[in-house]
Amino acid sequence: MTDGTNPPSSPQPEQPAPGSGGYGFPPGTPASGGYGFPPGAPGAPGAPGGHQAAGGFGPPPQEGGYGYPQQPQPGPYQQGPYPQGQPPQQVPPQQPLPIPAQPSQPDWDALADRSATARRKKRLWLIVGGVTVVALLGAGGTFLLLGDGDGPKKGADTPPASASPSQNQAPTDLTPTVPGDQTTIRDQIGKSNLKMGPDAGVFPMDKRYEVRLKGNPNSFAESQQRVVDTTKSFTVSTRVWNRTATGRQVAISQGNEKSFSFELGLDQVNGKPAWVFRVQTGEQGAENTTTAVTGVGPKMDQTWSELTATYDAPAKKITLYVNGKKADEASVPSGIFPAPGPLQLGRSRHQDNWTGPLSGALDSLRIYADALPQDRIDALKAGKLDPMARRTAAWLLY
Repeated sequence: MTDGTNPPSSPQPEQPAPGSGGYGFPPGTPASGGYGFPPGAPGAPGAPGGHQAAGGFGPPPQEGGYGYPQQPQPGPYQQGPYPQGQPPQQVPPQQPLPIPAQPSQPDWDALADRSATARRKKRLWLIVGGVTVVALLGAGGTFLLLGDGDGPKKGADTPPASASPSQNQAPTDLTPTVPGDQTTIRDQIGKSNLKMGPDAGVFPMDKRYEVRLKGNPNSFAESQQRVVDTTKSFTVSTRVWNRTATGRQVAISQGNEKSFSFELGLDQVNGKPAWVFRVQTGEQGAENTTTAVTGVGPKMDQTWSELTATYDAPAKKITLYVNGKKADEASVPSGIFPAPGPLQLGRSRHQDNWTGPLSGALDSLRIYADALPQDRIDALKAGKLDPMARRTAAWLLY
């Protein structure tokens, strides 16, 4: 067996004349016996026990035939005798027969050393890589704790008391209603549950849940206390599906027994349906003390639309986004009236009366204690929370 390479070859000398003794054989006529059997040897032709007498298979037996001399063969390092009566002949130097190259045996000790060295290097790289990853994660954690350009900073406004103490962690329990009470929509990150009226209900739809409202005075949901602090920055977002695009239909609002503080939903603007984010700046709720921003979508009824409204308290500015795109913005120099009443779904308070009942459905309701910028709203996915914003409350996520 070889290692797959051809053995080295040596050029052969020219074939000597018959009887000259070349290739290591003495000169003279070959002995009888043929095929490598010395004369008289057992099994040689013509010998006792032989298979064939002289003259059988092959050439006739000659003296010393086919490479077996009568005299002992001299070794490669000694001079052999010449037959008596014959002068020595000049023959070319004997060339040793080519010896097939033997496959070299691997150096097992060297291979073992190299393997051990490679394993040590691999362990060293793993250790160095692990230390580097831990260091980077530690640096990232320090960066998040200190805050970046968009996140909360040390000394920034703290969220209201209703905010979840673990608001930097994604919710794990997406149960839509309070266990044991199918009439209360569960706040999935805080404690601001919403009690539904008798004509409202939560229903499954594919892999999510939605609250359905019939557009009458008994079809609503409300919290027990204030959820949004309107004296500070905030963001309110929800998906809405309405059966018709006529009249005033409020998706979400907050106020007191007299008037709304803010409301978000559908209204008629110059005789056409439009999405509206409206805020109240005076405590009496007069029409002349309201400020509104509006926007439209490609389809205003029987389709899901995502409405997001923000209030930037330091800049005294409100903005409306429709399906993630900015629709309108306006200034409110005097700020928003800080009505301390509860949050409402499906209705709003105007001049001591409930108005704007919604006929449709809502899901993916979210409130943040920050005014989210344009890029964060563009990246906000339906049913999900912005992990970088301070969360106040959320309902019907999926």
